[in-house]
Amino acid sequence: MRNAVLTAMFLIVCAAMSGCQSAPTSSEEREALRQEVQAALRTMQAEDPGLERVIKNAWGYAIFPSVGKGGLIVGGAYGHGEVYEQGKLIGYSTVTKADIGLQAGGQTYIELIVFQNRQALDRFTARKYQLAANASAVALKAGASQAADFREGMMIFTMPRGGLMVEASVGGQEFSFTPVR
Repeated sequence: MRNAVLTAMFLIVCAAMSGCQSAPTSSEEREALRQEVQAALRTMQAEDPGLERVIKNAWGYAIFPSVGKGGLIVGGAYGHGEVYEQGKLIGYSTVTKADIGLQAGGQTYIELIVFQNRQALDRFTARKYQLAANASAVALKAGASQAADFREGMMIFTMPRGGLMVEASVGGQEFSFTPVR
């Protein structure tokens, strides 16, 4: 449990220190993120091959290859990602999450947000976007993409990468967006 508290504190401090900057600042950072994103997407598609069809038919998507999450009663999460429109990189994004409730542990996961249409993508790229506590994500497993539905023009998938987190908490996610220059 001590590690979970330290992880949560670390995530919150990192988010505060970064100023929620979503764009990598150097070409090396951009390339490293691009490689992480592509590897995460391949991992998710290997778990559920139907996801490739969902992405191809969507207007766009945002993918966060490694969101770190931790908490002990109070929790937080933070990660960087890329945003695509019809297969083309259009920008970078960060996700931050704060929640409170019964929770303990720490984990990392991949998060994929698929946008059904231009309006949904435009809402996301309007610089600040929040998902309320009642927004639900589909835990990715074989066949999950076939059963998932768009809600308010979005479909959200998560896939654990490591760690263990037990929670019954309430919170929300906030996203930032920086276009490619």
